[in-house]
Amino acid sequence: MTSLDKPTEDTQDTEADDARAVTEAALFEAFGGVRGMVETVLPGLLFVTIFTLNNDLHMSAIAALAVSLVLVVVRLAMKDTVKHAFSGVFGVAFGVVFAMMTDNAKNFYLPGMLYTLGLALAYIVTSLAGVPLIGLILGPVFKENLSWRTRNPGRKKAYTKASYAWGFILLAKSAILFPLYWWADTEQLGWVLVALKIPPFLLAVWLTWVFLAKAPAPIDVFAEIEAAEQAEKEREERAKAEREARGEDALDPAPGGRHRKG
Repeated sequence: MTSLDKPTEDTQDTEADDARAVTEAALFEAFGGVRGMVETVLPGLLFVTIFTLNNDLHMSAIAALAVSLVLVVVRLAMKDTVKHAFSGVFGVAFGVVFAMMTDNAKNFYLPGMLYTLGLALAYIVTSLAGVPLIGLILGPVFKENLSWRTRNPGRKKAYTKASYAWGFILLAKSAILFPLYWWADTEQLGWVLVALKIPPFLLAVWLTWVFLAKAPAPIDVFAEIEAAEQAEKEREERAKAEREARGEDALDPAPGGRHRKG
């Protein structure tokens, strides 16, 4: 190794570390991080705990819905993003409605299970169609929007792999839960569902990070737009200055820009 090689390698290592850090931060933001996971697990955990203790559907449903609303209020009070908490409220609300209408506590879990199955199919189908869903989700987070589709094939490949990973992981989760929905009792289904909330999610996020960490850097289309707008502004200013200069020359043909008296 020459003395010139080491700085180059150090620079490459630094850039790779920066890219991984950006990827980690983007995934953390997109999927809610630890707090988002807590908000996802807590309502279902409370429901199955109360139902296991007293077999009371109404109390379990009300408690789950109440804690979801509290999580939203806390985020609003902290002026934080509420998309993850709101999604939890809607999911719990649908579960409560299904369970109450059918008077079957097991149906509290059915909307979430159907959503998981639908999401698994969406990941797989969009990957087959060449528009992987994970790219549509993370593109705006990385400020690249859809530039990866036509301008960054390596990144598109990484998004496709990640989408397949999400799809098959969620499909495997559905393959476990739906038989339990038919054959197990409410408590068994509930505890298995709570146990399967976080591990598959973490596996999918980790695989997404692995694929994207090895992919080319995202193209910051917002920076490109800003640069183009700035360049256009500078061109307009130069053109204006040139027009003003030509106008002064036409009015004052004498050398040095001063009028001569005859």
